[in-house]
Amino acid sequence: MLQPKQTKYRKYHRGKMKGLSSKASTLDNGDYGLKAVGPGWVTARQIESARRAITGYLKRGGQVWIRVFPDKPITARAAETRMGGGKGAIDQWVAVVKRGRIMYEIADVPEELAREALRRASHKFAIPTKIVSRSDEL
Repeated sequence: MLQPKQTKYRKYHRGKMKGLSSKASTLDNGDYGLKAVGPGWVTARQIESARRAITGYLKRGGQVWIRVFPDKPITARAAETRMGGGKGAIDQWVAVVKRGRIMYEIADVPEELAREALRRASHKFAIPTKIVSRSDEL
């Protein structure tokens, strides 16, 4: 599972996700990409699951770039716990994804293969996504 080697603080505030993504909003490396249409948290498990879906469908052909990294710790308390006692322990790691963020890129594969691989990956996320290509941006 993806997680940072170290962070500045052990626990973080929840934060806001409004607005457009300022970085990673265009294709840099690949010819096709999976773009977030809505904001949300993407967990490390979802990122890995989507990566497996893509590489499995491409039969390890082509190139795949993952443009998101889960660097935000999310804490949770045990169910039916009384109030007090501080903030809970770290439960999972998430990446904050804003609208317009490119999450995955694919290159060196035919268009129909890339679109189907990204479609399968999009089912792993709880946020709405769309498939973009380099020819769409021109």
